[in-house]
Amino acid sequence: MDGLLIALQALVVIGAIIMGTRSSGVGLGIWGGVGVTVLVFVFQLEPGSAPVDAMLIIISVVVAAGMMQVAGGIDWMVSVAAKAIANRPKQITLIAPLMAFLFSVGAGTSNVLYPLMPVIYDVSYRNGIRPSRPLSLAVVSTGVALACSPVSAAMAAMVTLTEVEPYNFDLVSILAVTIPAALVGIFLASLVVRRLGAELEDDPEYQRRIADGSLQPPVDGAEVEVTSTTQGRNAAVIFLGSVALIVVLGLFPDLRPQIDGDDGTAPISMTVTIQLLMFTAAAVMILVCRPKVSEVNNSKVFKAGIVSAIALFGLAWLTDTFISAHEDDIIATLGEWVADAQWIFFLAIFLVCALTTSQSTATRTIVPIGLAAGLSPALITGMWAGSFAGIYTLPTNGTQIAAANFDLSGTTKLGTKLIDHSYFIPMLVLALGTAGAGCVFAVLFF
Repeated sequence: MDGLLIALQALVVIGAIIMGTRSSGVGLGIWGGVGVTVLVFVFQLEPGSAPVDAMLIIISVVVAAGMMQVAGGIDWMVSVAAKAIANRPKQITLIAPLMAFLFSVGAGTSNVLYPLMPVIYDVSYRNGIRPSRPLSLAVVSTGVALACSPVSAAMAAMVTLTEVEPYNFDLVSILAVTIPAALVGIFLASLVVRRLGAELEDDPEYQRRIADGSLQPPVDGAEVEVTSTTQGRNAAVIFLGSVALIVVLGLFPDLRPQIDGDDGTAPISMTVTIQLLMFTAAAVMILVCRPKVSEVNNSKVFKAGIVSAIALFGLAWLTDTFISAHEDDIIATLGEWVADAQWIFFLAIFLVCALTTSQSTATRTIVPIGLAAGLSPALITGMWAGSFAGIYTLPTNGTQIAAANFDLSGTTKLGTKLIDHSYFIPMLVLALGTAGAGCVFAVLFF
């Protein structure tokens, strides 16, 4: 009977996730809350812990990032990226993903890629390079970037899980594994992607569009125009400076305020540190850059961040309720699987990312199980970073759809059979390359 009850509760969890995925956005959080309601009122389970700390980090970050966007900071970042890409057009299949990665790391969101897309398309097209190559890898690179960003929602979830006793695996330790692993993954993926698909001039869809006049042949020498302002530059410098300070304070905990507690004096947690510095950065931007504060709540970054917080709230609360009620059984079962094959942990996070398109939800769902099952935090971190590319398994993400629309040559495709899209192979190579490198760095560094 106990087994039947657990199976029924698991079906509630899976059903809520499926319904949330079909609704997407805020619907993820709403259906997660419905699942908690069923587990508590029907099955009499004790409500789990809502991810309050992670949500507060997300809110503080999106306030600062939204302020930066309103002040023109993201436009300035795009202008810098555009120049770097345009200076070496023949290497765009590597440079474009690296720029997308770096700016997503700095901004803590993949949304920074949207204004970069037309630049990537234009430079590649004018130089006779198949646009799907740099565009597809640039999109999936932003996935693993969120495992390398001190201010991403996923990192907020991860830090709150690993910096506590007995793991003591802090932000700097996480970044020491994820950043080099992601860079290796991007490099390996670029070697594969640069050979994917026919050359531009041989692509049937490109030839058809040229023939019917819906697409003009590439014109050499045309300039890429991206506007930026001093106000935008200042906002970006303030935001990125705050991110750098967060890393420094993570690296040197003695620089943080020391608080007396039951276990003696200890520095304030990085969770609180991130929240305080992000709000302070937003305030400095108000004073220095004079953005229209009333427009922050309408910025794309702010809206996407709040949606992420709501989705994390419902789904993480749901899975914590279920896992907490059956922790011993789940840990025992997963522990046996992981003991036989540690890669199963990578597969679990990868699949949750694919199903929910939320790295933060996957983090809150699977990482606690891996920690409880006895995997080292360093090894978990390595596999965690690579699995983030899994959100691009299906062609349903906003950046995937946008990149296909920006590619006027028609080489970037969403496919018709779920996995026959332009992003699948780059995603798979990046995920496996990053996870593999992450495990190596985890062993070498820790």
